[in-house]
Amino acid sequence: MSIRSKWREYMAALSATLITAAAGTTVGWTSPTLPLLLSKDSPIQTSADQSSWIASLMILCSAASPIPASYLADRIGTKKTLLLAALPYIIGWIMVMLAGNVPTIYVSRLISGLGYGIAYTAAPMYLGEIASNEVRGAMATLITVMSKFGILSQYCIGPYVSMLGLASFNIAIPILFVVTFSAMPESPYYYLKSGQQNLAEISLKKLRGKGYIREELDSMTHLVNENMKEKSRWKDLVAVGGNKKGLIILLGIYFTQQFCGSTAVIAYAQQIFGAAEGGLGPKESCILFGTVQLLTSAISSQLVDRLGRKPLLLVSSCGVGLANIIIGAYFFMKHENNDYVVNLSFIPIVVIPIFIFSYTIGLATVPFAITSEIFPTNIKSKATCVIQIFVALMTFAVTKLYQVIADNLGNYVAFWCFGVLSVGGVIFILVLLPETKGQSFAAIQDKLYSNEKVLYEKQDDHMSRVRINI
Repeated sequence: MSIRSKWREYMAALSATLITAAAGTTVGWTSPTLPLLLSKDSPIQTSADQSSWIASLMILCSAASPIPASYLADRIGTKKTLLLAALPYIIGWIMVMLAGNVPTIYVSRLISGLGYGIAYTAAPMYLGEIASNEVRGAMATLITVMSKFGILSQYCIGPYVSMLGLASFNIAIPILFVVTFSAMPESPYYYLKSGQQNLAEISLKKLRGKGYIREELDSMTHLVNENMKEKSRWKDLVAVGGNKKGLIILLGIYFTQQFCGSTAVIAYAQQIFGAAEGGLGPKESCILFGTVQLLTSAISSQLVDRLGRKPLLLVSSCGVGLANIIIGAYFFMKHENNDYVVNLSFIPIVVIPIFIFSYTIGLATVPFAITSEIFPTNIKSKATCVIQIFVALMTFAVTKLYQVIADNLGNYVAFWCFGVLSVGGVIFILVLLPETKGQSFAAIQDKLYSNEKVLYEKQDDHMSRVRINI
């Protein structure tokens, strides 16, 4: 494949992931905004409990939209589904601009959460289906790269502008997404599933260029036809061995992703740095923090198809586990003896960027690559839906519980819990995760279904393909 044809894929991927940049702004928005709302000069008087709800409601509501997003992806295509995700973000930021009280902010966060759930359900599907095998991992990690760009924009702009100014900047991103992504092709897999062979060929030509695509199109057609012989049902996620194995693997990885503490660190970054009392101010520390995130996610996008998924995830989980334990020890010493720990104030400034580097190099990026490639076409939308609901609930739990634990037991307890769970993730990944680097969808499915065989039985005068465990 030529460099030129790959750039066509990357342009479609970059345009698509503008919606995850919009998602990143909603996640990072709380870091500069919550300290403002909690201050004496707050434009909207807010309590500590209300601030934790502002941080967590968006993620909680994101659990409500993956099911309709999954349905829409199958019916109208992943492109149109992604375009619909922009509407809740636009409405949410308009409400922030008009907000005069905390309940209005609550509603804006809930509405934005709907867009978040749609975006993270449809984006991995779209990127996985438009990418060629050799760059699929790198393109899927763009979900995280663009999300980190959105988060960094909040750290850089948020502390220095008003709530209205920040919301005005943020609303421009989903609008730009709609303008650019409307010109991009639909997934060829969607057209093949809906029996539109000619449109699938046109879509593939737009993505690959004018080169020879017949062999790839024939391979796609064969794979889709084989997958679609088995009508997908929700229970097939656990009834079919390969589906169940893939689901368990991804739920375990995403559990580690969330309970390594990443969401809490991102949402409360400015407050954590303020409590650390390091050499840099909390605002400047957050900018450093976001820059490390963005650069590391870009590095990960180049490594995931070279080093593989499993090595990056293992390094990532080990790194965040160790960083959590060290950060927890620092805050424990600060809690017990504030005078002594003054000499150690450099620890958070050094270790938190290490945490972010470790997290972003693997856990923040690689799961999206695996999500985009591990399930058959007929069950992919349902699997992605379940995963996104699970992630939303876990993210809400971490975001909400961090503040509760930090207020009642001390933030060192939260970081130590994150450290223990990260170590558990290392063991899980080492034992269960297969390597999928550079493999076709068919090869990955063969690996997952290696303990099954396919039988053909006659049902209602037609041949129906079924899998059974052996």
